[in-house]
Amino acid sequence: MKVLLSIRPNFCGEKNYEYRRAIFKQDVDTIVVYSTSPEGKIVGEFEVEEIIHDTVENLWNVTRDSSGTSKAFFLQYFHDKKKGYAIKIGRRLLYESPIDPKTSNSQFRAPQSFCYVE
Repeated sequence: MKVLLSIRPNFCGEKNYEYRRAIFKQDVDTIVVYSTSPEGKIVGEFEVEEIIHDTVENLWNVTRDSSGTSKAFFLQYFHDKKKGYAIKIGRRLLYESPIDPKTSNSQFRAPQSFCYVE
């Protein structure tokens, strides 16, 4: 199964983990990346290699060298959580031309966090 995941443009770069406060209810093998405003386009996808669910402290200890973020931002993101998720990014596919979803669906609304796609 695939999900469309909203990610801020500054976090769409080279990193090996995507952090989430909540996770999918179904098995997901591919994540399609929607780069939020100001880009507002689907820019690529990646395979889910693994999903780690652990305490915030342990998540940081395991992922910090490949996190793509600072410890301060990480702790701010999980500020009210005892546990969180780290999605290990597998094979990546960056689209040559980002896709504007509004061209095929004028009613498109970016998901607050994620949505399942076919």
